[in-house]
Amino acid sequence: FWLKAEITQRLNSNAPLHNHFEAMGKTGAAKPEPTGMAAGLNKGFIVTRRELKQKPSYRRGRKSERVGLVREVVREVVGFAPYERRMIELIKIGSASTFKRALKLAKKRLGTHRRGKKKRDEMSEAVSAMRRKA
Repeated sequence: FWLKAEITQRLNSNAPLHNHFEAMGKTGAAKPEPTGMAAGLNKGFIVTRRELKQKPSYRRGRKSERVGLVREVVREVVGFAPYERRMIELIKIGSASTFKRALKLAKKRLGTHRRGKKKRDEMSEAVSAMRRKA
């Protein structure tokens, strides 16, 4: 009932219809204030929203300075795994097919496409670092 009136009002004006629904998506926009009605897009009891402290779990996956340094030292001491050395050889050849073959090898060893792509990028970075050093 009230939504129909709002839509007809928006149709009469030149404002786009989708703007009303945009705030509900994953754009990071603030959720619109509830209307206090039991039906509609912004239904619900009107309350004051509290600003909550960020959860520690949101920090997960961020690499700290210390972890980066430790990994760098370990890589320097231990070197590359056999499959990583094979990937480096494939990347050094430099053709598109061997680049793809390196991804295929990484996917087989690591389990997912995303991990494979990340590893291939890491190995191509290592190859370019070797070339810069030489």
